[in-house]
Amino acid sequence: MTGTAWVLGAGGVTGGAWETGILYGFAQAGTGIAGDDLIIGSSAGAVVGAQLASGLLGLLELYELQLADPRDMTGGRLGALTVLRYAGAVLSARTPEAYGRKLARIAQGARLGITADERRAAIAGRLPSVDWPERPLRITAVDAATGELHTFDRESEVPLVDAVTASCAVPAVWPVATVGGRSWIDGGVHSPANAHLAAGHRRVVVIAPTASGNKAIASPRSQAAELVAQGARVEVITPDAAARKAFGRNPLDPGHRAAAARAGLAQAASHTEAVAAVVSS
Repeated sequence: MTGTAWVLGAGGVTGGAWETGILYGFAQAGTGIAGDDLIIGSSAGAVVGAQLASGLLGLLELYELQLADPRDMTGGRLGALTVLRYAGAVLSARTPEAYGRKLARIAQGARLGITADERRAAIAGRLPSVDWPERPLRITAVDAATGELHTFDRESEVPLVDAVTASCAVPAVWPVATVGGRSWIDGGVHSPANAHLAAGHRRVVVIAPTASGNKAIASPRSQAAELVAQGARVEVITPDAAARKAFGRNPLDPGHRAAAARAGLAQAASHTEAVAAVVSS
């Protein structure tokens, strides 16, 4: 087994802000991500992972960005009808792939107020660099045709902005992304954290804004249990009550970003010792 993997899960704008606060708290305590650690990012975690892996901004700067006025940031919302269609997809799907295909069909039929190019530009504006970093980074997305999970990295010959845009393509909220001649939707559709991708690593830290799975997709803790069974040492961090309150009812609302970041920073202290024990083992 190899070194350390950090898994940054899906969870919308508020989830990404909370992850940033958590990571900043760890960095303050001297338990930050090392330069050769693998970062696996899905959806919000893809943005945070790409920001961090670029090396151009430190965690203090990334944290302070979460506190800035978000008035120029476009938010999103899952409408009531879309939520019902999501629920129908869960009930009729037996596998993550089947669930992904069903959500892809919902996404492809949605009428949105933003174009694919506009969404890509918005993602590009959130990244310190549009180039793949030297440090290990994997970005997840789900193939809209097959429902299968895929990872992009610097060897994929896909621009970083396109990989992150695909990973953040929440079905029926943001446009389906086209990358490499294929259509892609949000990496969090396969599972909220995709922690199983850390298999083969001795030490794994999972930071998952979305704690639960459903009938079709695995929860972060169930995936972590499989990693432990394979011999890994794993710590899973999910939002505490204060963080969940800070998120509000809509994780795609930038108005709750600052509160979520502060909640992450506050929560980090309760996990620092456990995370330090994992990464130093």
